[in-house]
Amino acid sequence: MVAVGGWRAAMVLLALLALGFDRARAEQTEEHLKREHSLSKPYQGVGSTSSGLWDLLGNAMVMTQFIRLTPDVQSKQGAVWNRVVRGGRPSSQGLFFLLGPVFGSKDNFLGLGVFVDTYPNEEKQQEAQKRRYSPGNQRVFPYISAMVNNGSLTYDHDRDGRPTELGGCTAMVRNLPHDTFLVIRYVKRRLTVLIDIDGKHEWRDCIDVPGVHLPRGYYFGTSSVTGDLSDNHDIISLKLYQLTVERTPEEEKRDREVFLPVVDNLKLPGMEAPLEPMSGLALFLIVFFSLVALVFAIVIGIIVYNKWQEQSRKHFY
Repeated sequence: MVAVGGWRAAMVLLALLALGFDRARAEQTEEHLKREHSLSKPYQGVGSTSSGLWDLLGNAMVMTQFIRLTPDVQSKQGAVWNRVVRGGRPSSQGLFFLLGPVFGSKDNFLGLGVFVDTYPNEEKQQEAQKRRYSPGNQRVFPYISAMVNNGSLTYDHDRDGRPTELGGCTAMVRNLPHDTFLVIRYVKRRLTVLIDIDGKHEWRDCIDVPGVHLPRGYYFGTSSVTGDLSDNHDIISLKLYQLTVERTPEEEKRDREVFLPVVDNLKLPGMEAPLEPMSGLALFLIVFFSLVALVFAIVIGIIVYNKWQEQSRKHFY
Protein backbone atom coordinates (compact mmCIF):
# COMPACT_ATOMS: atom_id res chain seq x y z
CA MET A 1 0.00 0.00 0.00
CA VAL A 2 1.34 3.42 -0.91
CA ALA A 3 -0.44 6.41 0.57
CA VAL A 4 0.32 9.20 -1.84
CA GLY A 5 -1.19 12.20 -0.12
CA GLY A 6 -3.23 13.71 2.66
CA TRP A 7 -4.48 17.24 3.31
CA ARG A 8 -5.84 19.22 6.24
CA ALA A 9 -6.73 22.41 4.39
CA ALA A 10 -7.95 23.53 1.00
CA MET A 11 -5.74 22.84 -1.95
CA VAL A 12 -6.04 21.37 -5.41
CA LEU A 13 -3.31 18.90 -6.20
CA LEU A 14 -2.41 17.11 -9.40
CA ALA A 15 -0.14 14.21 -8.51
CA LEU A 16 2.21 12.64 -11.04
CA LEU A 17 3.85 9.36 -10.05
CA ALA A 18 6.89 7.88 -11.69
CA LEU A 19 8.08 4.58 -10.26
CA GLY A 20 10.82 2.41 -11.71
CA PHE A 21 9.73 -1.12 -10.79
CA ASP A 22 9.94 -2.68 -14.26
CA ARG A 23 12.69 -4.30 -16.24
CA ALA A 24 14.95 -2.22 -18.46
CA ARG A 25 14.32 -2.21 -22.20
CA ALA A 26 16.40 0.77 -23.25
CA GLU A 27 19.61 2.54 -22.37
CA GLN A 28 17.94 5.86 -21.60
CA THR A 29 15.17 6.47 -19.12
CA GLU A 30 11.73 6.60 -20.75
CA GLU A 31 8.32 7.30 -19.31
CA HIS A 32 5.13 5.44 -20.22
CA LEU A 33 1.76 6.45 -18.85
CA LYS A 34 0.00 3.55 -17.14
CA ARG A 35 -3.65 4.41 -17.75
CA GLU A 36 -5.05 1.58 -15.64
CA HIS A 37 -3.24 3.03 -12.62
CA SER A 38 -4.04 6.67 -13.42
CA LEU A 39 -6.97 8.86 -12.47
CA SER A 40 -8.15 11.75 -14.67
CA LYS A 41 -11.24 13.41 -16.09
CA PRO A 42 -14.01 12.44 -16.74
CA TYR A 43 -13.40 9.87 -13.94
CA GLN A 44 -15.42 7.15 -15.67
CA GLY A 45 -16.15 4.14 -13.49
CA VAL A 46 -14.64 5.65 -10.33
CA GLY A 47 -16.41 4.09 -7.38
CA SER A 48 -18.22 1.53 -9.54
CA THR A 49 -17.73 -2.02 -8.28
CA SER A 50 -18.56 -3.55 -11.66
CA SER A 51 -16.29 -1.79 -14.13
CA GLY A 52 -14.27 0.83 -12.31
CA LEU A 53 -10.67 0.37 -11.21
CA TRP A 54 -10.87 2.94 -8.41
CA ASP A 55 -12.62 2.63 -5.06
CA LEU A 56 -14.09 5.60 -3.20
CA LEU A 57 -14.00 5.42 0.59
CA GLY A 58 -15.59 7.48 3.33
CA ASN A 59 -16.81 10.92 2.29
CA ALA A 60 -15.04 10.99 -1.10
CA MET A 61 -17.27 11.83 -4.07
CA VAL A 62 -16.85 12.34 -7.82
CA MET A 63 -17.48 15.87 -9.10
CA THR A 64 -17.32 17.21 -12.67
CA GLN A 65 -13.90 18.85 -12.46
CA PHE A 66 -12.31 17.01 -9.55
CA ILE A 67 -12.72 14.29 -6.96
CA ARG A 68 -13.57 15.72 -3.56
CA LEU A 69 -11.93 13.65 -0.83
CA THR A 70 -13.47 15.56 2.05
CA PRO A 71 -15.95 18.46 2.18
CA ASP A 72 -15.52 21.63 4.21
CA VAL A 73 -16.94 19.95 7.31
CA GLN A 74 -15.23 18.95 10.55
CA SER A 75 -14.24 15.33 11.31
CA LYS A 76 -14.56 13.92 7.78
CA GLN A 77 -12.26 11.56 5.93
CA GLY A 78 -12.16 10.19 2.42
CA ALA A 79 -9.91 8.36 0.01
CA VAL A 80 -9.64 6.99 -3.51
CA TRP A 81 -7.60 3.84 -4.15
CA ASN A 82 -6.62 1.99 -7.30
CA ARG A 83 -7.75 -1.66 -7.27
CA VAL A 84 -5.16 -2.92 -9.77
CA VAL A 85 -1.62 -4.04 -8.98
CA ARG A 86 1.28 -4.49 -11.36
CA GLY A 87 0.24 -6.94 -14.06
CA GLY A 88 -3.39 -5.80 -14.20
CA ARG A 89 -4.65 -8.09 -11.43
CA PRO A 90 -7.55 -6.51 -9.46
CA SER A 91 -7.83 -6.88 -5.71
CA SER A 92 -10.85 -7.84 -3.68
CA GLN A 93 -12.77 -4.64 -3.06
CA GLY A 94 -11.99 -3.08 0.28
CA LEU A 95 -9.51 -5.78 1.25
CA PHE A 96 -6.48 -3.50 1.55
CA PHE A 97 -8.01 -0.03 1.64
CA LEU A 98 -8.81 1.17 5.14
CA LEU A 99 -9.60 4.65 6.37
CA GLY A 100 -7.65 5.78 9.40
CA PRO A 101 -6.11 8.62 11.40
CA VAL A 102 -3.01 9.23 9.25
CA PHE A 103 -4.31 11.82 6.80
CA GLY A 104 -7.31 9.59 6.15
CA SER A 105 -5.35 6.33 5.81
CA LYS A 106 -4.61 3.56 8.29
CA ASP A 107 -1.76 3.81 10.76
CA ASN A 108 1.07 1.24 10.86
CA PHE A 109 0.75 0.96 7.09
CA LEU A 110 3.05 -0.92 4.74
CA GLY A 111 4.66 1.23 2.08
CA LEU A 112 5.43 4.84 1.28
CA GLY A 113 3.46 7.83 2.54
CA VAL A 114 3.90 11.36 1.21
CA PHE A 115 2.01 13.83 3.40
CA VAL A 116 0.92 17.39 2.71
CA ASP A 117 0.28 18.84 6.16
CA THR A 118 -1.08 22.38 6.28
CA TYR A 119 -1.46 22.94 10.01
CA PRO A 120 0.94 22.22 12.91
CA ASN A 121 -0.61 20.65 15.99
CA GLU A 122 -1.05 22.79 19.10
CA GLU A 123 1.38 20.63 21.08
CA LYS A 124 4.01 21.19 18.44
CA GLN A 125 3.54 24.95 18.54
CA GLN A 126 3.83 25.01 22.32
CA GLU A 127 6.91 22.80 22.20
CA ALA A 128 8.54 25.08 19.66
CA GLN A 129 7.92 28.11 21.87
CA LYS A 130 9.29 26.41 24.99
CA ARG A 131 12.40 24.96 23.40
CA ARG A 132 13.04 27.86 21.03
CA TYR A 133 14.08 25.70 18.14
CA SER A 134 16.89 27.01 16.02
CA PRO A 135 15.84 28.24 12.55
CA GLY A 136 17.33 25.12 10.98
CA ASN A 137 14.96 22.89 12.94
CA GLN A 138 11.83 24.96 12.55
CA ARG A 139 9.11 23.92 10.13
CA VAL A 140 7.00 26.37 8.20
CA PHE A 141 3.57 25.01 7.30
CA PRO A 142 2.13 23.86 4.91
CA TYR A 143 4.79 21.16 4.95
CA ILE A 144 5.41 18.11 2.74
CA SER A 145 7.10 15.07 4.28
CA ALA A 146 7.72 11.43 3.41
CA MET A 147 7.67 8.28 5.52
CA VAL A 148 8.42 4.61 4.77
CA ASN A 149 6.68 2.15 7.06
CA ASN A 150 7.20 -1.60 7.46
CA GLY A 151 3.99 -1.93 9.46
CA SER A 152 5.59 -1.35 12.88
CA LEU A 153 5.78 2.45 12.98
CA THR A 154 3.09 4.81 14.25
CA TYR A 155 2.71 8.30 12.83
CA ASP A 156 3.31 10.79 15.67
CA HIS A 157 0.60 13.43 15.28
CA ASP A 158 1.75 15.41 18.31
CA ARG A 159 5.08 16.02 16.60
CA ASP A 160 3.71 16.17 13.04
CA GLY A 161 5.53 12.99 12.03
CA ARG A 162 9.00 14.31 12.85
CA PRO A 163 10.38 11.06 14.44
CA THR A 164 9.79 8.99 11.27
CA GLU A 165 10.31 11.65 8.62
CA LEU A 166 12.70 10.88 5.75
CA GLY A 167 12.76 14.47 4.54
CA GLY A 168 10.52 17.38 3.79
CA CYS A 169 10.03 20.93 2.59
CA THR A 170 7.73 23.91 2.98
CA ALA A 171 5.06 24.23 0.27
CA MET A 172 2.58 27.13 0.33
CA VAL A 173 -0.30 25.34 -1.36
CA ARG A 174 -3.44 26.65 0.34
CA ASN A 175 -6.11 28.52 -1.60
CA LEU A 176 -4.04 29.24 -4.70
CA PRO A 177 -5.69 30.48 -7.92
CA HIS A 178 -3.87 27.83 -9.99
CA ASP A 179 -3.33 24.07 -9.83
CA THR A 180 -0.41 22.71 -7.85
CA PHE A 181 1.69 19.72 -8.88
CA LEU A 182 3.56 17.04 -6.94
CA VAL A 183 5.88 14.45 -8.51
CA ILE A 184 6.95 11.35 -6.59
CA ARG A 185 9.74 9.54 -8.40
CA TYR A 186 11.20 6.19 -7.35
CA VAL A 187 13.94 4.56 -9.42
CA LYS A 188 16.96 2.47 -8.50
CA ARG A 189 16.11 2.71 -4.80
CA ARG A 190 16.13 6.51 -4.83
CA LEU A 191 13.07 8.49 -3.76
CA THR A 192 12.69 12.08 -4.96
CA VAL A 193 9.78 14.48 -4.57
CA LEU A 194 9.43 17.60 -6.72
CA ILE A 195 6.83 20.34 -6.50
CA ASP A 196 5.43 22.98 -8.84
CA ILE A 197 3.23 25.28 -6.76
CA ASP A 198 3.97 28.76 -8.13
CA GLY A 199 2.09 28.46 -11.42
CA LYS A 200 5.31 28.97 -13.39
CA HIS A 201 5.69 25.36 -14.64
CA GLU A 202 9.03 25.08 -12.88
CA TRP A 203 9.95 22.11 -10.69
CA ARG A 204 11.50 22.64 -7.29
CA ASP A 205 13.36 20.00 -5.24
CA CYS A 206 11.63 18.91 -2.04
CA ILE A 207 12.87 15.46 -0.94
CA ASP A 208 15.78 13.32 -2.12
CA VAL A 209 16.48 10.09 -0.22
CA PRO A 210 18.71 7.23 -1.45
CA GLY A 211 18.58 3.66 -0.15
CA VAL A 212 14.78 3.30 -0.18
CA HIS A 213 13.61 -0.30 -0.69
CA LEU A 214 9.99 -0.72 -1.81
CA PRO A 215 8.47 -4.10 -2.73
CA ARG A 216 6.52 -4.67 -5.93
CA GLY A 217 2.80 -5.23 -6.21
CA TYR A 218 1.57 -2.35 -4.04
CA TYR A 219 -1.47 -0.13 -4.60
CA PHE A 220 -1.76 3.59 -5.19
CA GLY A 221 -4.18 6.03 -3.67
CA THR A 222 -4.72 9.36 -2.00
CA SER A 223 -6.62 10.28 1.14
CA SER A 224 -7.57 13.22 3.32
CA VAL A 225 -8.98 14.03 6.75
CA THR A 226 -10.45 17.05 8.52
CA GLY A 227 -10.43 17.62 12.27
CA ASP A 228 -11.42 20.66 14.29
CA LEU A 229 -10.44 22.72 11.23
CA SER A 230 -11.84 21.94 7.80
CA ASP A 231 -11.60 22.78 4.10
CA ASN A 232 -12.44 21.15 0.79
CA HIS A 233 -9.74 18.66 -0.28
CA ASP A 234 -9.79 18.00 -4.02
CA ILE A 235 -7.80 15.88 -6.45
CA ILE A 236 -7.75 16.83 -10.15
CA SER A 237 -5.75 13.86 -11.39
CA LEU A 238 -3.28 11.23 -10.34
CA LYS A 239 -1.04 9.77 -13.04
CA LEU A 240 1.34 6.84 -12.86
CA TYR A 241 4.28 6.54 -15.22
CA GLN A 242 6.36 3.40 -15.70
CA LEU A 243 10.04 4.21 -16.02
CA THR A 244 12.14 2.19 -18.42
CA VAL A 245 15.71 2.26 -17.11
CA GLU A 246 18.87 0.28 -17.65
CA ARG A 247 19.47 -2.34 -14.96
CA THR A 248 22.07 -5.00 -14.37
CA PRO A 249 21.00 -8.59 -13.60
CA GLU A 250 22.23 -8.04 -10.04
CA GLU A 251 19.95 -5.02 -9.65
CA GLU A 252 16.98 -6.98 -10.99
CA LYS A 253 17.61 -9.82 -8.56
CA ARG A 254 18.12 -7.40 -5.68
CA ASP A 255 14.81 -5.65 -6.34
CA ARG A 256 12.89 -8.92 -6.53
CA GLU A 257 14.20 -9.87 -3.09
CA VAL A 258 12.63 -6.84 -1.35
CA PHE A 259 9.64 -8.04 0.69
CA LEU A 260 9.18 -5.27 3.26
CA PRO A 261 9.63 -1.49 2.90
CA VAL A 262 12.88 -0.34 4.47
CA VAL A 263 15.35 2.54 4.24
CA ASP A 264 19.10 2.12 4.58
CA ASN A 265 20.65 3.63 7.73
CA LEU A 266 17.24 4.60 9.12
CA LYS A 267 17.20 4.54 12.92
CA LEU A 268 13.71 3.55 14.05
CA PRO A 269 12.21 5.28 17.11
CA GLY A 270 12.94 3.48 20.36
CA MET A 271 15.60 1.25 18.85
CA GLU A 272 19.26 1.67 19.76
CA ALA A 273 22.11 0.48 17.61
CA PRO A 274 23.20 -3.05 18.65
CA LEU A 275 26.40 -3.27 20.64
CA GLU A 276 29.38 -4.92 19.00
CA PRO A 277 30.41 -8.21 20.65
CA MET A 278 33.52 -8.00 22.84
CA SER A 279 36.70 -9.71 21.77
CA GLY A 280 38.24 -12.55 23.82
CA LEU A 281 41.05 -10.29 25.03
CA ALA A 282 38.65 -7.58 26.18
CA LEU A 283 36.55 -10.14 28.05
CA PHE A 284 39.68 -11.61 29.71
CA LEU A 285 40.90 -8.17 30.83
CA ILE A 286 37.49 -7.29 32.27
CA VAL A 287 37.36 -10.56 34.26
CA PHE A 288 41.02 -10.25 35.39
CA PHE A 289 40.72 -6.69 36.68
CA SER A 290 37.38 -7.52 38.31
CA LEU A 291 39.05 -10.35 40.26
CA VAL A 292 41.99 -8.13 41.22
CA ALA A 293 39.59 -5.47 42.48
CA LEU A 294 37.67 -8.10 44.45
CA VAL A 295 40.87 -9.47 46.09
CA PHE A 296 42.02 -5.93 46.89
CA ALA A 297 38.67 -5.17 48.51
CA ILE A 298 38.87 -8.36 50.60
CA VAL A 299 42.41 -7.55 51.79
CA ILE A 300 41.42 -4.01 52.75
CA GLY A 301 38.40 -5.42 54.58
CA ILE A 302 40.56 -7.87 56.58
CA ILE A 303 43.03 -5.11 57.55
CA VAL A 304 40.26 -2.81 58.66
CA TYR A 305 38.61 -5.64 60.63
CA ASN A 306 41.91 -6.51 62.45
CA LYS A 307 42.46 -2.87 63.33
CA TRP A 308 38.95 -2.68 64.72
CA GLN A 309 39.50 -5.86 66.79
CA GLU A 310 42.78 -4.49 68.18
CA GLN A 311 41.16 -1.23 69.17
CA SER A 312 38.28 -3.13 70.83
CA ARG A 313 40.69 -5.18 73.03
CA LYS A 314 42.54 -2.04 74.14
CA HIS A 315 39.29 -0.41 75.15
CA PHE A 316 38.20 -3.55 77.01
CA TYR A 317 41.37 -3.71 79.19
